[in-house]
Amino acid sequence: MNKRLKIVFMGTPEFALPSLKALDVHHDVVCVVTNPDKPKGRGGKVTSPCTKVYAESKGIDVLQPESVKAKEFYDALTSYGADVFVTCAYGKILPESIISIPKFGCINIHASLLPKYRGAAPLWHCIIDGEKETGITTMMTDVGMDTGDILLAREIDIPVDMTMGELHDVLAELGSVVIIETIDKLMDGTLKRIPQNHDEATYAPMVTRETGRIDFKKSALDVHNLVRGTNPFPGSYCFVDGKKLKIWKTALVDMDVEDARPGEVVEIDQTGALVKAGLGVVRIIEVQGENAKRMHVWDYNNGHPMPPGTILN
Repeated sequence: MNKRLKIVFMGTPEFALPSLKALDVHHDVVCVVTNPDKPKGRGGKVTSPCTKVYAESKGIDVLQPESVKAKEFYDALTSYGADVFVTCAYGKILPESIISIPKFGCINIHASLLPKYRGAAPLWHCIIDGEKETGITTMMTDVGMDTGDILLAREIDIPVDMTMGELHDVLAELGSVVIIETIDKLMDGTLKRIPQNHDEATYAPMVTRETGRIDFKKSALDVHNLVRGTNPFPGSYCFVDGKKLKIWKTALVDMDVEDARPGEVVEIDQTGALVKAGLGVVRIIEVQGENAKRMHVWDYNNGHPMPPGTILN
């Protein structure tokens, strides 16, 4: 049976929670580091990260430094005598002084098959780009942006209709499995470090609300990938008669229309709205108007008519 290691876990959002829980079961998590509490929602209520809530429920110490370069943070981390640090969507780049504290170093759980999709938003960009597979990579943390040596990588397929939210949940659970396997191999001496090929690196920068703006001059496949890649956040949208219309669900159809402009509604019925793209036609199924709830586009059409010839832009 492998020794239980003393671990400091650094992670903030929901994506990190399954890995924290797994490490808490298999090892001794002595401290959880998260970003500071912040206002959330329309009411602006100050809310704690889910990893902090979990840690406090288990009696685990919590640190929420404003700066990872502060001496007080360094001193606090040193005091735990951790064997290894594990990071997962923490949101801050650690300096060398922090990375070098634990004797086994710092291991990061990353939601892509490195060196592809380094950076803050791999979940979004791999779907927007139409990737057919992705996965979890554990890597040794260094001072670069996801540039450290690869430890383990596990692949999954991305179905053509999978949304970013669905991929998030699958990879969050996979991450919890891969990090335990990684530490098991670390302890039995079979863990190998594989340098990344930096020439093959791609980047996944932060997404914004503007990321979701649909350009119907692009192909139907590109539009479909953007819609599912920004669902549930930040969401895709276009404008109809100057009013913003969010697009939540689409489907690909095997057809094209020659005598229509990009963004033009070709047909609309109970199955959805067929809209011409730069190449092909995309079926829009679920939408959300301004100050309204999500609904089937046919129901939306009953109150906000979008007859053939309507232009979405």
